Amino acid sequence: MSDLVTDMDFNPFDDCILATCSADETVKLWHLCDPEHQQPSDPSLTLNPGQGRLELVQFHPTCSGLLAVGTTKSPLIWDTSRKDAPLAALEQHGDQMQSLSWKRDGSLLASSCKVRYSQSMALDVMSCEVMRVLQLTDSCVVPISYQVPRKNSGYEFQEDLYPDTAGTSPAMSAEEWWQGGNKQVEKVSLHPDKRPKPSAKQLPAMKDKASEGSKDVLFPGPTSKFRHIQGTVKHKDTHITNIRGLNLTTPGECDGFCVNRQRVAVPLAISGGQIAVFERSQPGKLLDASLPTIQNSVNVADFAWDPFDSQRLAVAGDDAKIRVWRVPEGGLKETLTEPELILQGHTEKIYSIKFHPLASNLLVSSSYDLSVRLWNLESREQVKLLTGHQDQVFGVAWSPDGKLLATVCKDGKVRIYDPRRSTEPVQEGPGPEGHRGARVVWVCDGKYLLVSGFDSRSERVLYLYSAESLSSGVVASIPVNVSPSTLIPFYDPDTSVVILTGKGDTRVYIYEVAPEEPYFIECSSFNSPEPHKGLAFLPKTECNVPDVEIAVGLMLAKTTIEPVAFRVPRVKKEFFQDDLYPDTAVWWESALTASAWLSGSNGQHKKISLKPKDMTPLSEAPKEAPVRKYLPSSVYLEEKTDEQKKEELLSAMVAKLGNMDDPLPQESFQGVDEDEWVSVRLQKGRMNFSVYKALHKFLKWKKKK
Repeated sequence: MSDLVTDMDFNPFDDCILATCSADETVKLWHLCDPEHQQPSDPSLTLNPGQGRLELVQFHPTCSGLLAVGTTKSPLIWDTSRKDAPLAALEQHGDQMQSLSWKRDGSLLASSCKVRYSQSMALDVMSCEVMRVLQLTDSCVVPISYQVPRKNSGYEFQEDLYPDTAGTSPAMSAEEWWQGGNKQVEKVSLHPDKRPKPSAKQLPAMKDKASEGSKDVLFPGPTSKFRHIQGTVKHKDTHITNIRGLNLTTPGECDGFCVNRQRVAVPLAISGGQIAVFERSQPGKLLDASLPTIQNSVNVADFAWDPFDSQRLAVAGDDAKIRVWRVPEGGLKETLTEPELILQGHTEKIYSIKFHPLASNLLVSSSYDLSVRLWNLESREQVKLLTGHQDQVFGVAWSPDGKLLATVCKDGKVRIYDPRRSTEPVQEGPGPEGHRGARVVWVCDGKYLLVSGFDSRSERVLYLYSAESLSSGVVASIPVNVSPSTLIPFYDPDTSVVILTGKGDTRVYIYEVAPEEPYFIECSSFNSPEPHKGLAFLPKTECNVPDVEIAVGLMLAKTTIEPVAFRVPRVKKEFFQDDLYPDTAVWWESALTASAWLSGSNGQHKKISLKPKDMTPLSEAPKEAPVRKYLPSSVYLEEKTDEQKKEELLSAMVAKLGNMDDPLPQESFQGVDEDEWVSVRLQKGRMNFSVYKALHKFLKWKKKK
C-alpha cells in the first residue's frame, strides 16, 4: 500500500476480495485468500480514475464487480472487468462528499451515514442476535452484539425476528446492470440448518481463524444447542461430608479420585498409600472415627475402577506394581490388606492406568521406564509391550472402538498404536509445545484426538488432531487460560460435549466439539465456590432426563464430595428432548473378553434409549404456529399528526380520571373556597386540584361539542 488508505469495502459476494481507495488517486482490488495463507503484497487490479484524491469506495449490492467510487466532489460507477474507464461519472456535488450508499435493490446511489454493520449472515441467530456492529478503536476492532432476550433462545430459531435476507450470490454482472437490468439478490433463510455452505475460497480464511483460536470469527458457523448449559451443585442431602486426611498431592497424571455407579475411591494422606471407599447410597456426614481403608502399602500413583465390575479397583503404585483389589458388596466393613492380584513388569514408577472400553480384564499402563504395557487380568500376565516414547508419557486413551491406543508424551509427540499389530506407533505427529503435562481423548466418533496441554508460554490450550493424519499437525486449537494444572477432559460421545477442569481450579470449561469449522464451540462455564480437587463423571443413566441433565459428575472438595448436574435449559420440559438424548451405549457391560480381543476379535456396545415411558419425544410434539410477540417496528416509527398526538394524550388522561360524566367528589364538599385547595392526592398520583378541575370541565365541554 503506497499511500494513505481513505476507504475500503469487502465484496458482498466474495469475502476474499477487498477494494481500497487511497490518496494516491487509485482504487485497488486485493485477493486475501492466498493458497499459502500469506498477506498479498500486490493488488490484483488497479484503477486510475485520474480525478484527484479518492475518498470513498463501495461495492454494488446486487451485481458482481460493480463499484461506486467517490472522488472529492463526484461519484464514479466502475465495472472492474473494464478497467480502462468508468461506466459513468455522476453530477458533481457542491461540496466534499461525506459518504456513498447504494439503495438495497441497487437501483439508486445516495449519500448516507458512514456506519459499518456486519452482515446478517454473520449473526448468531440461535442467541437472538439481531445486530452486530464493529467498533474501531485505537488498537483493535471490537464486535458489539445486540440481542433480543427470549426464554427459548439457544435451541429454537425465532422466525419472527429473522425474515429471509439477501444472500451472498450476485444477481447479475456489472454489464447487465448498466444495460438496464434490475434483478434482485435471491433471499435466503437465516435458519442454521438452511444457511448456504461456505465457498471453497472462504474455507482457508476460516481455517486460519479457527487455528488461531479466534472467538470472534464473523463468518456464520454452527451454534451449539448446549451453549447455555448450566452446572448446579445438587442438594446437600446428596453430599458426602466430613472427609478427613484427603491426599491433595496426587501426581499430575492422576485424576485425583475415581467413581462408578455405586462407590467413590479417594486417596488419603496417610502412610501406606491408603484409599477410602464411600458408598454413593450412603451420603451424609462421616463419623469422626477412623474409617476402614484399602492399604496399598506404597504411595498411590493412579487408580481406576473396572468399568465392568463395580467391586474391582486397580491401583498403580510408585513401586512399579499394579494391585487389583476387590471391595465387598455393600462397601468396606474392615481394612483390606491383601489384593486380589499383583501385576509386575514395569521397572520404574507407573504414571497411569486405563481399562479397555470393550474387553473385560484388559488393562493398559504407562511408566517412567518409557514403556506402555497391556495386561490380561484373567491370565495375570503382561501381553503387550509398546515402545517408541523418548520421555515421560503424559496420558493414554483407548479409541471408542477399542482397536487403537493414543498417547501424548513429554518428548513433544502424539502417537497412535495398533497394539495387536505392532509394538511401534502406526502414526506420529507434533504434540503441544509446553512440557508441563497433557491429556488425550478421542472425540467425534474416533475421527479426532483432543489434547489438552500447554503452549510455549505455559498457557493452557486445547488441540485437535485428525486421527487419520497425525503428521499433518494441529487441525484447530483454542487457548483457555494460564494456570499450572493440566485440564482433565471428560468427553460425552452422545452430545460431543467436552467438560474440562484442573485440580485446584474453581472453573469448569465446557465446549461442543464439531468435526468441521469452527471445531470448538464454547458453552457456558460452571464455577465452584471453592477450589476443587477433581471432577469425575457417572454413567449417562444417572442423569435426570425429565430435568434435561446431560451429565452428572462428582466434585471432590477439601472435605466433601458433591454431585454436580449439568442441565440444558428448555421450555417444553414435559417432552423428552430426543435431540439431546440419542440412544446411549451400555458401556458398563463388556462386549468381549481380553482373550478374544487379543486374538483379533472386535466388539460393540449395545445401546439403550433414555426416554422415560411416560414422556413423548419433543420431535412428536404438536407444532405451534409462530406468534408475533412484538408489534413491527413500523407501528412505532409511523409519523403521527399533532392532532392525533393530542387525541392520544387526552384519551390517556381520561382513562386515568375515570368516567368524566361523574361529578367530582370535591364538588360536594362544603366550607372550603376554591383558592384554598392546594393539592389532592389521587389514586394514581398527584395533580394540582385546580388543574384537575379545569381539565374535567374541558373534557365535559368537548364531549357536548
